[in-house]
Amino acid sequence: MPLPAESMPITLSAYRIAAEAGTALAPWLLARRLARGKENPDRIAERHGRPSAQRPGGPLVWLHGASVGEFVAVLPLVERILARRLTVLMTTGTVTSAELAQRRLPAGALHQFIPLDMPCFVTRFLDYWRPDLALFVESELWPNLILSASARRIPIILVNGRMSERSFGRWRYFPKTIGNLLGRFDLCLVRSQGDAKRFGALGAPRISITGNLKFDVPALPVDAGKLAVLADAVKGRTVVAAASTHPGEESVLFDVHRRLKVACPDLLTVIAPRHPERGPAIAEIAATAGFLAALRGRGAFPAGEIDIYIFDTLGELGLIYRLAPIVFMGGSLVRHGGQNPIEAIKLGAAVLHGPHVSNFDDIYEELDRTDAAALVSDAGELTDRIGAWIEDRAGRERVAQRAKLYVEKLGGALDLTLSALEPYFMQLRTENRSAHA
Repeated sequence: MPLPAESMPITLSAYRIAAEAGTALAPWLLARRLARGKENPDRIAERHGRPSAQRPGGPLVWLHGASVGEFVAVLPLVERILARRLTVLMTTGTVTSAELAQRRLPAGALHQFIPLDMPCFVTRFLDYWRPDLALFVESELWPNLILSASARRIPIILVNGRMSERSFGRWRYFPKTIGNLLGRFDLCLVRSQGDAKRFGALGAPRISITGNLKFDVPALPVDAGKLAVLADAVKGRTVVAAASTHPGEESVLFDVHRRLKVACPDLLTVIAPRHPERGPAIAEIAATAGFLAALRGRGAFPAGEIDIYIFDTLGELGLIYRLAPIVFMGGSLVRHGGQNPIEAIKLGAAVLHGPHVSNFDDIYEELDRTDAAALVSDAGELTDRIGAWIEDRAGRERVAQRAKLYVEKLGGALDLTLSALEPYFMQLRTENRSAHA
């Protein structure tokens, strides 16, 4: 059984006191985030735990993931839960994930912003939604959410659990804190043997390896009309894409574009920043570097004279990956931890990445080991590898095919996760039938 609510180390008690005291600062914090485009002004009340939707009757399964990556990973899981005639409430913490949820969340599922991790907001949220089961995705370990759900005897399960070496190293300085939090989970369903080892060392008592849900995500959708229009616009050009880029990487990509254009004058570099609101700033940097740039968010198209085409839009990576046979995965030349390459691989792209991929280290390690992706450390190496793949189409396609086979081989996490969760779903259905008998 999970730990009782009253069993709490001094660090967690101090955190709760500090969070309660910090409630008065919540309006200032949210106003600051709002000014930076990190909050939705029409839904700011949700961050205070105030609902903007009606709770349906019957059992409710609550899934929480941090952002876009976690949301996309559990979409197939949401669909399978709904098929079991259970209601799903999905919470995330970012504007981009909320916008994606509006477009892709299946009928019958609800989305809310997660409340700030302050006791009064969490209490208000739980009082209203009354979840019967809580599923936290990957590494979302907000103390007040966990402590409050545990105090209400809500079963808490970690799905697609991930613990990087960096996070593991930090948590080891607070063994009682993390041990107490993990001890409140009924079950930790983790991605790999390495994750299981790290969670176990930190005190998680019930662990099962179910694989990575991201391998089971279907190929990204695409609007066929938009694809046809863009394919016609770039017809005859050499297209290279950089996906989910972070500050500092675009300048490197502009340098690479300049070098490659000497031998490949028809080159078009497509850039999709991890945060689309950075699009205009990236366009300014491109102009300063002497390139003609176009912003998709402003309705522009990559005409023949355009060097850099910036996707400052949401939900169009499926379009990019179908247009560009070569994709650099961002967040890897800077110390961010990398971005998920699986979606690009499923659509046939040959993938390059930098050295900083700790968020997906097990995936990239195997891709690199089997020559199913290319590791580059700077502009020079990135230029050389892209140039070689432009010249050697057959070699590039062999790399992409090896990666695709690797991704297909590691599927099955969704079924394993559902098997582990089925007893909890069955209990919810049984209790619901008894309540209405």
